[in-house]
Amino acid sequence: MRNTSTRDQVHVSLVVFPECDPSIVYGIFDTLWAAGRFVSDKEDDPVFNPRIVSTSKQPMQLVTGVSIVPQDGINEVNRTDVVFVPNVMVQSAAALRGLDRRLLDWIKAMHGQGAALYSACGGSLVLAEAGLLGGEAATTHWSYAALFKDQYPDVTLHADRLIVQAGDGHSIVCSGGASSWQDLALLLVAKFAGTAEAIRLSKLFLYQWHRDGQLPYASLIQNVNHGDAAIERAQQWIAENYHKADVVGDLVRQSGLAKRSFDRRFRTATGYSPLAYIQALRIEEAKQLLETTSTAVEAIGREVGYEDASSFRRLFRRLAGIGPAEYRRKLQPPKMITEFDRTGHGRVPPTP
Repeated sequence: MRNTSTRDQVHVSLVVFPECDPSIVYGIFDTLWAAGRFVSDKEDDPVFNPRIVSTSKQPMQLVTGVSIVPQDGINEVNRTDVVFVPNVMVQSAAALRGLDRRLLDWIKAMHGQGAALYSACGGSLVLAEAGLLGGEAATTHWSYAALFKDQYPDVTLHADRLIVQAGDGHSIVCSGGASSWQDLALLLVAKFAGTAEAIRLSKLFLYQWHRDGQLPYASLIQNVNHGDAAIERAQQWIAENYHKADVVGDLVRQSGLAKRSFDRRFRTATGYSPLAYIQALRIEEAKQLLETTSTAVEAIGREVGYEDASSFRRLFRRLAGIGPAEYRRKLQPPKMITEFDRTGHGRVPPTP
């Protein structure tokens, strides 16, 4: 059931920073624009009025080098129903501080006037930098998780979850990985136009619902620039010996440190306990084997250090969110792609 009429479309402001990538901006815009359009045997009845907003209407170059022309400047938009923040590509605290404060202040002002906030991928970093997530829960792209936790410790980050709702009346909604903007846009459609319309658009655009969250797609991000030489040596040793039995005991002996001191320094440097780090590394290797080989799951478990297949499956499911067989079905490329590797077609020629 529609909650709006043609005369009262939902005004959605897509806020664009120079750090945004265009694919998500245009993907969100097109999805919302299509809601209520192209319905068989019915007149178009648009649900949303999406508008691309930035500091001005002047053309701006985005991080990928593509230019975009905003439809509205923030000085022209005094009220909006929804502020939608696409991904921003930032990799450091300095990059976060470099986000345009005028846009951050405008987002905060619109929320103060009652606008709902939706952020896709790294867009939650924008909301956190604007001071809108303090004491709240959020998610972000898994590759931004370490930066997010470091810069915004007052936010409860659920990096494994695809969508997190927060704020009074769930007025702030964040999505995680890059393509999760599709789920977020469809959630917005369902809220204002009903579930049937969200399903129709998912079929129209061939969107898939990412029910498994981000864990299947996340990779271990190894912090090797922490400055602790003893732990760096330990990480190098682990990379070559993670499959061995009693690897933690051997690791401590190799370090020459007392176990309690080693455990403390390892966690401080990497963010993991030694055992958790080794488990994550083993599962990363198992993922690679599942993606690129047809080796049986039990054999892969043994190869990465687990003689007991059931223990390997339980750990894999805990760290990846799904079982190894399901992971292989989801992540292994289709045959038409793997054929390129065997024939050489599609490869970039080596540099002379």
